[in-house]
Amino acid sequence: MKSILIGVVAALLSGTAVFAADLYEPPIEQPIAEPVQVASASGWYLRGDVGYVFTDLRGAHYYQGPGRFVQDFDDADLDDTWTAGIGVGYQINDYLRTDVTLDYIGDADFEGSTTGACGVAAACTSRDVAALTAWSLMANAYVDIGTYGSFTPYVGGGIGGTQVRWDNLRNTSCETADPSNCDPTIDHDGRDKWRFTYALMAGTAIDLTCNLKADVGYRFRHVLGGDMFGYASNGGPGSDEGLYLHEARAGLRYSFSGCQEAYVPPVEPAVYK
Repeated sequence: MKSILIGVVAALLSGTAVFAADLYEPPIEQPIAEPVQVASASGWYLRGDVGYVFTDLRGAHYYQGPGRFVQDFDDADLDDTWTAGIGVGYQINDYLRTDVTLDYIGDADFEGSTTGACGVAAACTSRDVAALTAWSLMANAYVDIGTYGSFTPYVGGGIGGTQVRWDNLRNTSCETADPSNCDPTIDHDGRDKWRFTYALMAGTAIDLTCNLKADVGYRFRHVLGGDMFGYASNGGPGSDEGLYLHEARAGLRYSFSGCQEAYVPPVEPAVYK
């Protein structure tokens, strides 16, 4: 009886070992690491931008009368306008870049008025209309604060010059009590001149591909004052006291440095004990 029990136990142990040996455990497959394309940390780029310009004319004045007294416009308003520009730049490293930009500022209408004596009455109000356009050439530097996902915020500054081109100013003075009783309209030749300009910028770049970025931001430009119009019929010349330009901008930057492939290590599988 004892020998029979020993034989049965041995047979059971042998079967269990064979069964355990026959269990199939599939190998754990490691995920394949694939390289991804990222932007180069340095290199040349081209940019193009468009924007809306909120204008702030700092003031305007002119010479008037036999004594050539300086008179200020009672009202002087410059309409908002648009801008478009191109530029070329260089990405020095992950945090610093520079570029040179050329921007065109579209027609901004000016309207002003003065009060005083005129040819038809002792109390008159004038209507003075003109317009300006401008070209702005700037050298800029930027600090890229860091990259957060697809976004790279930045701040920057620039210096350069703006050629302000004033059209002819048309002056019409009419009796204040009777606006239909007016002097003949007088044209004053417009003036154009390059003026020193500085700028401050802030915004963010948005990765579209490894070498193409969208750029949205804000730019403030201070254009110094200068000549506005010339002398005619005992009035003028006139000048403005400068411009503050607040710009909401959007554009694209294309990098020529190409794309680099970065190795991304595979995710290690979880180990259970």
